[in-house]
Amino acid sequence: MRQNAANWLEVADRVHKFRRDQLTDSQNQRLAGATTAVKLRLREKADASKLKLAVESLEGVLRDTGGRIYPQSSLVENVEFFLVAAIVILGLRAYFIQPFKIPTNSMWPSYYGMTAEVFKPGQEPGPLARLARLVTLGASNYTVAAPADGEVMVPVFRYGRSFAVAFSQKAGRSLGVFPTLMREYTFLVGGQQAKVTVPADFQGEFEQVLDEAFKGGSSSFYAVLQQSLARAGELERSTFMLTDGAQPVERTVYWVPIGRMVRKGEPLMSFDILTGDLLFVDRLTYNFIQPKVGSGFVFKTGNIRSPEMQDASGAQISQYYVKRLVGTPGDTLEIKAPVLYRNGKPIEGSDAFGKNARREGKYPGYTNDGAARALSDGVMASDGMLPPGGTVKVPPNSFFALGDNSPRSKDSRYWGFVPEKDVVGRPLFIYFPLTSRWGPAR
Repeated sequence: MRQNAANWLEVADRVHKFRRDQLTDSQNQRLAGATTAVKLRLREKADASKLKLAVESLEGVLRDTGGRIYPQSSLVENVEFFLVAAIVILGLRAYFIQPFKIPTNSMWPSYYGMTAEVFKPGQEPGPLARLARLVTLGASNYTVAAPADGEVMVPVFRYGRSFAVAFSQKAGRSLGVFPTLMREYTFLVGGQQAKVTVPADFQGEFEQVLDEAFKGGSSSFYAVLQQSLARAGELERSTFMLTDGAQPVERTVYWVPIGRMVRKGEPLMSFDILTGDLLFVDRLTYNFIQPKVGSGFVFKTGNIRSPEMQDASGAQISQYYVKRLVGTPGDTLEIKAPVLYRNGKPIEGSDAFGKNARREGKYPGYTNDGAARALSDGVMASDGMLPPGGTVKVPPNSFFALGDNSPRSKDSRYWGFVPEKDVVGRPLFIYFPLTSRWGPAR
């Protein structure tokens, strides 16, 4: 009852401070008298019954004088609660901790981007298993059914001496809410189309899905395509409008039969896309100390001026990236595959450096071979800022960033230096998915 009385006195104090200029003299006197009565009962350590009477008298006065402060409707209370919660969350995000999603596998295996699990016919997960995988792994299932009986045909276009599976890029929604880019792939079965749409950031991993789903016998899917393209003059062809960003391009595509026969309703492919690591980023620390070589660090790309940091329409890419810091102002860097050298010595400061140098486990080693770094969508990497036998020196107020998955990372080798002012923070904690990687970020 004493705690209850103290709470009522807080409400009375708010009404007095916010509304005394709006109340009549009589109302102000009644409010002051009822408030004093409760305070006296508290000082006297009156029993619960006397204190209850004083509180009930004060509550009656507050009903007459409280206006919008008292009594409050449940709607007002809820709005106030969520407003305060939103302010707190925005404050934490702006100054302390920011959630971040790893979209690609440029930092794999330190951090995972989107990965795939391909299911063999008859092994697709049921509804309950899909729900469990969604909750624990963030897995979204994609199953493409054959629209007719026949052989699967894949549209392929040439670029230079190589080739790629044709796709169209379009706007979509992530989690049904957030705008994102998607890639739509089209296949033919019995002259009818079967389509699958996946996130654009999933492009590299989707090649592995195609390989597992469509490979013929001991040959890889891409070996089958290469063999078929050797007789391109015999293949059916059509005009295909490829879109990448805002630039539609008309290409001739070859419809390549891959030797896979299916019946109507059978799955052409069934796979799960497992979400990339979701982690919290510490935004506070780097306001007081300089980032150290070896640290994972998150930065904004809006001020990195490079053709490699532009989308298909020529607009500047403005996103958050996560890479590993390998060079600070004044450092000289060189790659002698698989080792990264800093100021003439093998770089130190992170376990990932040593594991890459030894090509230990899943770490592939550092490379500066443009041919080895061909991007998954067919764009060949230039030798960039660290060509074979070359070095680069980091200028003032800048950093050099590389991905741990060097052959599959688009990083400072392509688009140059990270401005010091655009560093956001360091990865702090992986909070999803619920796997062995859950916990403090490496």
